[in-house]
Amino acid sequence: MKRTMLCLILILAAAPVRSETVRLTLAEALERARQNSPHLAELDDLQRAAEARLRGAEAEKRPAVDLQASYFRNSSVPELSLTLPGLGTRTIFPNIPDNYRLHAGASLPLYTGGRIESAILAAGREREAAGQDRAGGERDLVLETTLAYWSLVTARESARVLAESITSYEAHLKDARNRFDVGIAASNEVLSVQVERDRAELARLQAENGAEVANANLARILGLPTSTRIETAEPVTAPAAEPEDEKALAAAALEARSELLALRERIASARASAAVRRAATRPQVGLSLGYDYANPNTRIFPLRDEFEATWTAGVTLGFNAYDGGRTAAAVEEAEARASSLERRLEDTERRLRLDVASRLADLRTARAALEVSGRNLEAARENLRVAQDRYREGVIPSSELLDAETLLLRASLDQTDAATRVRVALASLDRAVGR
Repeated sequence: MKRTMLCLILILAAAPVRSETVRLTLAEALERARQNSPHLAELDDLQRAAEARLRGAEAEKRPAVDLQASYFRNSSVPELSLTLPGLGTRTIFPNIPDNYRLHAGASLPLYTGGRIESAILAAGREREAAGQDRAGGERDLVLETTLAYWSLVTARESARVLAESITSYEAHLKDARNRFDVGIAASNEVLSVQVERDRAELARLQAENGAEVANANLARILGLPTSTRIETAEPVTAPAAEPEDEKALAAAALEARSELLALRERIASARASAAVRRAATRPQVGLSLGYDYANPNTRIFPLRDEFEATWTAGVTLGFNAYDGGRTAAAVEEAEARASSLERRLEDTERRLRLDVASRLADLRTARAALEVSGRNLEAARENLRVAQDRYREGVIPSSELLDAETLLLRASLDQTDAATRVRVALASLDRAVGR
């Protein structure tokens, strides 16, 4: 039995792990990332917490009702009785060991010096800020997913280009060996082609390893198993260039960036929190109601071993005349926090303008590089065609053909890299603007 179980374990361990293949467009990858992001789920929880805090602040305006029921068993005590002329003997303090009490009370704030209103305002602003944090987190996720997606596209396309170049090198290597065998080529010619072929093979292996890492990273973002192979469905092409105005983009970013909107909401919340602290220096007025049904009822004298009801109603006025400076310190702390947030907002706005300008410059550079790489690729193809014709005619040595093949390989890789750089630059600019 043990031997059978051991064999089964060894068979299962040796069996290859089946990997699922998923073909995704960028839009589908973004949707999966949104559905499976732990960070977005965390921000959703924080947003719900902020909403609960707001509901709690609003509840301060409504009456608070408390209900109590109690029973106490007391030790026996001597009864106090008095004999009065004409009235007989009266028990003033009876021995009642069992005590029962039912109480219902209600309280309602009438005036709090703006404390409740300011607390509601602060909680509402924090809720809005939490919503902006969630929107910003989603935009960050979109950028991260987009970069991971195009990183995988670039690595796979580079591996494909290198594999094609290896085929070309191998054909050249075969021809060089044939020429060497018949004595019309030197050995260094064969070795040069072999070296370039080996370099291309090493680069292909590195590109495939990079593709595996990029695949694993994208699978992590999408919440897929690490064994999943992701096939990208987007072509390696760059969208058409559209005119972009830096001032308009910066102005749009100032209005749309979630970080700025969240900071503005938190500044308002901090100001409202200072008002909450300041309200402690103002009078506090409240209404209270109470109803007691007890046996014995201690508010009725002399005490009797029976259930009796009493009620109370009143208005309380409180004023914190002196607290040693605690309220003033709390107000100053809250105002300083609000001021620090305003300074951070100013700094963030400056950095945002720089970010937009930098991302726009990156996009322009990437588009220029794409145009150059396109012309370079076209020239490299034509150069290789001419070199192949001249090599077959015996006009040029093998080294020139090898140079032409290497130039075409580099031009193809540059074209792939330039196309994906435009996509990445566009995604980065969209994030900088808050789109």
